[in-house]
Amino acid sequence: MGMDFSTLRTLISRYCVGEENWVDSRTIYIGHKEPPPGTEAFIQQRYPDNRIVSSKYTFWNFIPKNMFEQFRRVANFYFLIIFLIQLIIDTPTSPITSGLPLFFVITVTAIKQGYEDWLRHKADNSVNQCPVHVVQHGKVVRKQSRKLRVGDVVSVKEDETFPCDLILLSTSREDGTCFVTTASLDGESSHKTYYAVQDTKAYNTEKEVDSIHATIECEQPQPDLYKFVGRINIYMDNEPVARPLGSENLLLRGATLKNTEYIYAVAIYTGMETKMALNYQSKSQKRSAVEKSMNAYLVVYLCILIGKSIINTIMKYAWQADPNRDEPWYNQRTESERQRHIVIRAFTDFLAFMVLFNYIIPVSMYVTVEMQKFLGSYFIMWDDEMFDEELGERAVVNTSDLNEELGQVEYVFTDKTGTLTENNMEFIECCVDGHVYVPHIICNGQVMPGAGGMDMIDTSPGPGAREHEELFFRALCLCHTVQVKEEETVDGIKHGIHQGKSTSFYISSSPDEVALVEGMKRLGFTYLRLKDSHMEILNREDEIERFELLEVLTFDSVRRRMSVIVRASSGELYLFCKGADSSIFPRVISGKVDQVKARVEHNAVEGLRTLCVAYRPLSPEQYQEVCNLLNGAKLALQDRDKRLAEAYDLIEKDLILLGATAVEDRLQDKAADTIESMHKAGMKVWVLTGDKMETAAATCYASKLFRRNTQILELTTKRTEEQSLHDVLFDLSRTVLRQHGGMTRDNFSGLSSDCTDYGLIIDGATLSAVMRPAQEDSNSGNYKEIFLEICRNCSAVLCCRMAPLQKAQIVKLIKASKEHPITLAVGDGANDVSMILEAHVGIGIMGKEGRQAVRNSDYAIPKFKHLKKMLLVHGHYYYIRISELVQYFFYKNVCFIFPQFLYQFFCGFSQQPLYDTAYLTLYNISFTSLPILLYSLIEQHINMDILKKDPSLYRDIAKNSLLRWPIFIYWTVLGVYDAIVMFFGAYFLFDNTTFTSNGQLMTTNTQMMFGNWTFGTLVFTVLVFTVTFKLALDTHYWTWINHFVIWGSLIFFVIFSLLWGGIIWPFLNYQRMYYVFMQMLSSGPAWFSIVLLITASLLPDVLKKVIWRALWPSTTERIQNADKLYKGQLSEFSPLAALHAPNKASSQRRGSGPQRNIQNPRRSEPLTKKIMFTRWRETRNYSTFSPLLRFADGSKQGHAYTGAGPDTSV
Repeated sequence: MGMDFSTLRTLISRYCVGEENWVDSRTIYIGHKEPPPGTEAFIQQRYPDNRIVSSKYTFWNFIPKNMFEQFRRVANFYFLIIFLIQLIIDTPTSPITSGLPLFFVITVTAIKQGYEDWLRHKADNSVNQCPVHVVQHGKVVRKQSRKLRVGDVVSVKEDETFPCDLILLSTSREDGTCFVTTASLDGESSHKTYYAVQDTKAYNTEKEVDSIHATIECEQPQPDLYKFVGRINIYMDNEPVARPLGSENLLLRGATLKNTEYIYAVAIYTGMETKMALNYQSKSQKRSAVEKSMNAYLVVYLCILIGKSIINTIMKYAWQADPNRDEPWYNQRTESERQRHIVIRAFTDFLAFMVLFNYIIPVSMYVTVEMQKFLGSYFIMWDDEMFDEELGERAVVNTSDLNEELGQVEYVFTDKTGTLTENNMEFIECCVDGHVYVPHIICNGQVMPGAGGMDMIDTSPGPGAREHEELFFRALCLCHTVQVKEEETVDGIKHGIHQGKSTSFYISSSPDEVALVEGMKRLGFTYLRLKDSHMEILNREDEIERFELLEVLTFDSVRRRMSVIVRASSGELYLFCKGADSSIFPRVISGKVDQVKARVEHNAVEGLRTLCVAYRPLSPEQYQEVCNLLNGAKLALQDRDKRLAEAYDLIEKDLILLGATAVEDRLQDKAADTIESMHKAGMKVWVLTGDKMETAAATCYASKLFRRNTQILELTTKRTEEQSLHDVLFDLSRTVLRQHGGMTRDNFSGLSSDCTDYGLIIDGATLSAVMRPAQEDSNSGNYKEIFLEICRNCSAVLCCRMAPLQKAQIVKLIKASKEHPITLAVGDGANDVSMILEAHVGIGIMGKEGRQAVRNSDYAIPKFKHLKKMLLVHGHYYYIRISELVQYFFYKNVCFIFPQFLYQFFCGFSQQPLYDTAYLTLYNISFTSLPILLYSLIEQHINMDILKKDPSLYRDIAKNSLLRWPIFIYWTVLGVYDAIVMFFGAYFLFDNTTFTSNGQLMTTNTQMMFGNWTFGTLVFTVLVFTVTFKLALDTHYWTWINHFVIWGSLIFFVIFSLLWGGIIWPFLNYQRMYYVFMQMLSSGPAWFSIVLLITASLLPDVLKKVIWRALWPSTTERIQNADKLYKGQLSEFSPLAALHAPNKASSQRRGSGPQRNIQNPRRSEPLTKKIMFTRWRETRNYSTFSPLLRFADGSKQGHAYTGAGPDTSV
């Protein structure tokens, strides 16, 4: 809600206060000091305090707001109306029958939502009340975070988080820099360097900082994390000095200070105006597709209900046109009834019919659905396979309303760092002049060979090779921007790396660099420190070498390389350069290029991140030239970046290639397997990351998002600089659509190998251009459409350099596209929160980057691999269960109420109920509610292992397929058929005198006993047994609980009926049911008719199922049949491809070839389940046991199963 209010506030201040007060920039007075007189007018603007609000309700608005939200549901509103009608007019049934269930539903839901919001309030308070240190009058004062104001000077210590957005004034370091990790903002856990304002960096104590006299002018808050424009005016001797401010001076809320003792900074954006808060989406109520279907069905049933009531009202007045029928002698009207206007009489009758038939809308369905979701969510929490030993965490469910949505996902949006990868870089190998070195065991500084078949470091290579090798190691120890942080040991004495144990560790803005320096350490060359602009290295002989660091040519994403110029102690000058292979190879003039290139390509295919290293010796004259070039470029005020790039280009040339390195950002355990399973299940996976393009692309290959044969399409800044965005988009769409013949690929195309697989890579800047709203004069309005068209035809999409809000925009774009697919977002950092809130289902991963994502998600899991079970097993089950629950509820209520409608034709439309009040009230509450609730909690139509092993089964339930209109109509027609059979069956049997005579002489007496209540009870008995047996027939997974509940509820009905009719209850004002049930059961024909009618009702459904399964089985049904054949052991056998429709070739060769080699798993080895499979060249199906193939014959063509992924092994 906070978001809405702040927007409202800005709008009010903008339009109501008058335009002149609204400015595009803000002026901040540091330490709230006024500027010297005569400089500018001192206008103190008003800014929000530093409070963060993520909750939805307050104590005061909870009841009205929650009631409004709940009565927005069609069913709740409808029952409220019915309840009020029952209170106002004289109706056939009591108000309690609809009031009580409604009250129960509203209360349960309100308690649940209230509790969830209370947790959010708690989280907000813990953030808003944490202490911060503010400099006031030369002293440091502690304040609560929420009381911080714009202009306050804040002191932050190492490892503390910044409380709001700050401009850095000074730090504990002499050079005025500080190191920050922004993991919770953009997911990057590396250390970034920020700079203090040049003129204030010397002010290092509270007193000095308090004496700073300056104002800051900057832009109003906006959500882009990487952009900031401002200037600071510092008043020295009343003369203001202006200095520019950029994003390198801005410390963002949520980032953490590292490797810097303390800093002083001034608050410029607070509370809901900080960039972090602006990147939050406001939390809105998410609703599942099933709930939307339920509401649509409700509307249909409401129309049926109104239709029935109108028909009966019209028929009633048609029937009463005859005066004898209108007022029979035994039922005269009162005077006031005669006076009433016919319209009012008709309307009252209409309402009475509405109340009589209102049970067709099942209020208890909502109670059952709420209970099913709430109880069902515990299965995720209790799942031991989703427990992570390392973290000691289980999966968490924050919102149980979306369980079934997990079974409907079509698009998965995942973060990369920390979600797909572990965020740990590991040095794998390096290659010098074609020799591969793998760090293994270091013994006396010498590497011992460990891996067979590789060239290890040879103890005596040729003198040239040895020299080159050492130069390579030195290059990697020198060409980086790593800092060394020394940890104090227990004794409190600082130890360097070379004294005993290495207690120091490396930190850097790029985790790759740390991995390389650590890799060198394992190969015998240790980087010690940078001291007085000298870099120190410990070589293999334990000697310290010193190199003077002269220049650093920093890394940038256009050049894709970095260099250093160093002077060795012997006086030689070297330029060492490392970078991406594409940017180093063209600049190399000698070295063993071919061998290194081959190794780099080999490693890139393995998904490792590769870098090449080269060097160039410089003469003093060349160095002087380099210095002049660089200084000229650095001092330029205009086009500084361009001038520097040109200078770098001239310096980094004529290089001699040394070798290459390979580093791995370890993928999370089974991440590739999970992505592959999602592809097979028909989901499209998008990776949205703040990372560099090359890094992200390497991860995508490693995690099998892009396959080896995927054709990569680039939509990046580099390309849009060469040609306009318009042309690039049209080129790409031509490429994609030419391949697919103008047709969008269907669900299965992700699996088919005959057409090219496309993968799209797009970056944040280009995305902003694509998303920009159309200008009047330009034709850019359709960019979004073209972009969506390209994306739809790509099996995988990678978006890099994304700001948090852009992630949410992408999700929103896909959500709003014409198919309205169900989206799922998964991430682990605060930078993923807005995308998690935007997607239909948001999943947080309990990673290293705080708990922000977990708090805002609908579900939280310890690791990415748990997503597979969550979607393919839990999601599948939840959807199957709830769809059956919804259809079954409507079915049993049609069966229940339709006989009541038919009965009106036989009772003069007098609103006479067919069933007793007790039966009316208890039918949905106790006679038929427990079996379906239990079914919807524990039904497993297919074994769990099979669902995990065969992801394509997920496609069987895609796009809400079990709640489509044809299936809904089938269930409704079935209900109407059953109702007709029950009603007319009982009616015709009643008509028959032998039935009533019971073989006794006192025919007249017994006939007296068989009145309307007996008739109603007979219909009701058949009804309860029919709907319960129907559920029993639909159950695939029987446990003792099912047996207990299904047969138990039938026994309960019988016992209740015997008690209800067997005793004269003193509190009842009528005894119409007395002895009715016993009387009915004492007649033999009644027993016969009950059995006959139940059979007749269930028969069509059973026949339809048998015929359908035999002629047109779905994949699910084939697997169910096969599983029965193998007595539930199917999952131990082959992959299940043969149960999908096979190609003709494989079914003809059924017993031939390699198939005979497949052995049945031996029973003596129960734990090691084995799977044997062979791949046919033509079909890509796994061959399997011949008996399984019988089910596969003559079925639809379609599912071709490709490539054996890791998920085929058990």
